[in-house]
Amino acid sequence: MQFSVSEKKRLKNNYGPWAIVTGASSGIGLELAERLAEAGLSLVLNARRQEELRNLGERLQLGYGIETCVVASDLSKAEGVQSLMDATRGLDAGLLVANAGYGTSGLFLQSDLEEEINMLRVNCEAVFRLTHHFSQIFQRRPRSGIILMSSIVSFQGVPYAAHYSATKAYVQSLAEALAHEFRPLGIDVLAPAPAPVDSGFAARANMKMGMALKPANIGVPILKALGRRPSVLPGFLSKLLIYSLRTAPRWAKVRIMKLVMEGMTQHQRLD
Repeated sequence: MQFSVSEKKRLKNNYGPWAIVTGASSGIGLELAERLAEAGLSLVLNARRQEELRNLGERLQLGYGIETCVVASDLSKAEGVQSLMDATRGLDAGLLVANAGYGTSGLFLQSDLEEEINMLRVNCEAVFRLTHHFSQIFQRRPRSGIILMSSIVSFQGVPYAAHYSATKAYVQSLAEALAHEFRPLGIDVLAPAPAPVDSGFAARANMKMGMALKPANIGVPILKALGRRPSVLPGFLSKLLIYSLRTAPRWAKVRIMKLVMEGMTQHQRLD
């Protein structure tokens, strides 16, 4: 999907000249970084893998004539979050894309405690720290934006992905509230809630997914929604799954999601 010239101009005028993208080396983060570069925004690129980030930064500079700043850090650690915040000092940044995160799946009683705590730090604590830090800066600008990556699993409990869905419920709730608090300050907050995406997520979460969105199909809808609404279901599959459950009571949604996740995690109990 492509941007119109007017949409590129809107993004750069409202949220440039710099944007920060976490989890930028793959999946949705990579797609959003590419589209923001296409719109002419210079980028602070964050992920854990230095070599991939450096190659991405060089490619975006050559392809779009922007500047890039590469920050390889682990957002599950306080010092990793701090290093990202330190690297942006002195840059006129107007957009935070808090995309970094990952999932786990399977039976809660069989989960690895340290891995789950690590996920909580990345998906929730780092998001909170970065949002708090950059909102302090953004309130001094005439216009700015924050994208907090939610998920379709954020709207109800999801058996066999209980903790992951809970972390996304935190993000969704935080974004919905801040969208109202920050509106008078000119800070646009958006919570995209995509369906499963074809990226490295499934492998790390140990899930087998059938239907999945392509990152290239959801980057443009996400950025088009920024500043126009507080939440978006990017891609046809996201809308299909959420709208089909819209009239079901919450207890029924939980049971339906249980059936869905059973199919995606059954191999864990067969291996």
